Amino acid sequence: MRHPTQLDLEDLLDGLPHHEQRSDLHCVTTWSALGLVWSGVRLSDVAQRISEVVCPHPRARWLMATGLDGFRSCLKLDDALADDVMIATCLDGVALSQAHGSPLRLVAPAQYGYKSVKHLIALEYRLSYAAGSAGFKEHPRGRVGREERSRLFPGPVWRRMWAGALPTVRRRYRAV
Repeated sequence: MRHPTQLDLEDLLDGLPHHEQRSDLHCVTTWSALGLVWSGVRLSDVAQRISEVVCPHPRARWLMATGLDGFRSCLKLDDALADDVMIATCLDGVALSQAHGSPLRLVAPAQYGYKSVKHLIALEYRLSYAAGSAGFKEHPRGRVGREERSRLFPGPVWRRMWAGALPTVRRRYRAV
């Protein structure tokens, strides 16, 4: 960013059109939550508002999103500005809970869940891709439709690996 800034949440969202959408959340580990009803504002509207203040570099092609818990994910700017990408404030008609990412959650339905950052507190325009919290394992785009689960293995290989590991992982979670 050429002019870093901080904005109050109210100032950031004030007057932006409110949207509601039904979309799915897909995890790279092969589970999905279907038909979730998110509401909030489109990331493209927020990006337009903040770009007037921060004046991102004209060659910026990536957007790093950071959550309050430190989780970070980098999205290709074209993917981030798609019509279905939003900054959600509600899930199924109720304000986001802490478990679901309150007060703001980046929701990117065409990407795997690791691109949907909970507790969103920062957006940073970037000239180049920078791995987020998943590190070298994450795919730069993470598109569900292309099974871009990871940079390490092709999607079908990754899917088979997780399908074999899930019973063991689920048993461990149930034991906790």
